[in-house]
Amino acid sequence: MDVNGSAAIISGGASGLGEATARELARQGATVVIADLNEERGKAVADELGGVFARTDVSDQDQVRAAVDAAVATGRPLRVVVNSAGIGWAERTVNRDGNPHNPDSYRKVIEVNLIGTFNLMSIAAAAIARTDPADADGQRGVVINTASVAALEGQTGQLAYSASKGGIVGMTVPAARDLAAIGVRVNTICPGIIDTPIYGFSGNAEEFKAKLVAPVVFPKRMGRADEFAQLVLSLVRNDYMNAEVIRFDGGIRFQPK
Repeated sequence: MDVNGSAAIISGGASGLGEATARELARQGATVVIADLNEERGKAVADELGGVFARTDVSDQDQVRAAVDAAVATGRPLRVVVNSAGIGWAERTVNRDGNPHNPDSYRKVIEVNLIGTFNLMSIAAAAIARTDPADADGQRGVVINTASVAALEGQTGQLAYSASKGGIVGMTVPAARDLAAIGVRVNTICPGIIDTPIYGFSGNAEEFKAKLVAPVVFPKRMGRADEFAQLVLSLVRNDYMNAEVIRFDGGIRFQPK
């Protein structure tokens, strides 16, 4: 699918993987909608790219609906949806003091990462369904969801995070089957260790990153956000890629810790 002349909505588009993706899609001629909680940064990115900012808590359906409406209001057909908003959390199922995992923190991670992905995917797909087909196959749009290799090999303390990302992986095939009727493809990317602001800029940040890189097979470094964006674009452009879960991790296989 050619994104030129279409609208694309990116959750978490104000930073990291989402920002890199928004920039790549804008370079290809898409009008991007940055759906993010960070109003200052989100507006700055949207303005720079000639796009639109929509302050969005993805766990809130009304806010997601407003963001999708903003994409429709651009006057360009909504063709691309990229779910990259998410939060992390570290907590053991039973901690060292013998206390169980906090159910509130578990629920929050599920609400943002999993339910948030579901909200944007389903609400945006309903809007895509109202567009005209983009090609002879009857294709109307593409959804790219972001999970994690933690969905497959969660480490100690990643119970909530892995459950949320595993749910995204689990949605891939049924969502693709559901949305086939309206000509929407669905794929999921599972990133490994990607160099984004989440790893910080403290004095020991580079030492910390070096430890993270140790299990990577090749190339022996963290992935880059622009490489993630290139993969998103490849999945959007390749019309036969559907219902797939793609590892993007340099061959890393997580150990327990």
